[in-house]
Amino acid sequence: MNEKYNVYLVSDSTGETLDRIFLSLKSQFANFDYEKKEYAFVRTEQQIDKIIKECISLNNSLILYTIVETKLAKYISSQSQKFSVPCFGILGNLILSFSKLLNQKAIHKPSAQHVLDDDYYKRIEAIQFTMSHDDGKKVDDINDADVILLGVSRTSKTPTSIYLANRGYKTINIPLVLDQKIPKTLTTNSKPCVVGLIADPERLADIRRNRVAIMNDHQIRDYTDLDFIKKEVNDSKVLFKKNNWPIIDVTRRSVEETAASILKIIEIKKKK
Repeated sequence: MNEKYNVYLVSDSTGETLDRIFLSLKSQFANFDYEKKEYAFVRTEQQIDKIIKECISLNNSLILYTIVETKLAKYISSQSQKFSVPCFGILGNLILSFSKLLNQKAIHKPSAQHVLDDDYYKRIEAIQFTMSHDDGKKVDDINDADVILLGVSRTSKTPTSIYLANRGYKTINIPLVLDQKIPKTLTTNSKPCVVGLIADPERLADIRRNRVAIMNDHQIRDYTDLDFIKKEVNDSKVLFKKNNWPIIDVTRRSVEETAASILKIIEIKKKK
C-alpha cells in the first residue's frame, strides 16, 4: 500500500507557476497519493516557521517552493533541513544559472511576472473579446479575431477559446449545426486563422447524453443519436477539407494539448 504524502506548495507570489509545475510533476507518477496544501504570498520568516511547524506535526511532509528573495529562500531551505523536512526549490538553481549566462544579477522580486504591461492588457482584451464571441454569438467582426474555431457541439470549442484568450489570442468559436450556414466572410477572408475541431462520434454521444441528463431534457433525440452525430462529424470534415482548414481531433487531447497544436498552426500561418 502506498504512503500518503502531505505536499506543501509555498510561493511568495500567487502560486500559479508552482501549481502548474507540480501538476506536471505528479502526472509522471501513477501511484502518488497526496494531500496538497497551498500557501501563497509567503514573504516572512514567521510564515515559514508556521508552515515548518505544521510539516513536523504530520507524517510524510514535503515542501516545494518558489521564493525568489534570496534571504527568505535560504531560510526555508535551512529550516527544512534543520527539522528533516524534504524541501525543493523550483526556481533557485535556474535563476542562478541564468544570472551567470546573462552576466547580470537577478532582481529577486516576488510577482515580477505579474505586471501591468502591454502583454497584460493584450490578454485582458483578448479574454473580453473571446467571451463576447462565444458560441457564435457575434460574427460581424471576424476580421478582428486571431483565431476562429469551428466544430459540432461538445468539441471543446469554448474551453479551448478561453485558454487561447488567456495566452493573448482573440478567439471566436462557431458551432456547426446542420442546415445552418457559416458566415460567408469565413471562406473569403484569410486574415484570421481558422481551425476545425472534430471528435470521435461515440465519444461525443457519451458526452452529449451526460449533458442532456444534467439538463433533464430528454426531448433532444437527434442531439444524442449516434447516426446523427456521425453525419454531423462527417459533414464538418467535408467543410474543413473543402476550405483547406487545419483539422484537430480532440478526442484524446486535453484543452492544453489542443491549444498547443493551434498555436503551432498560427505560427506556421504567420510564416507564409
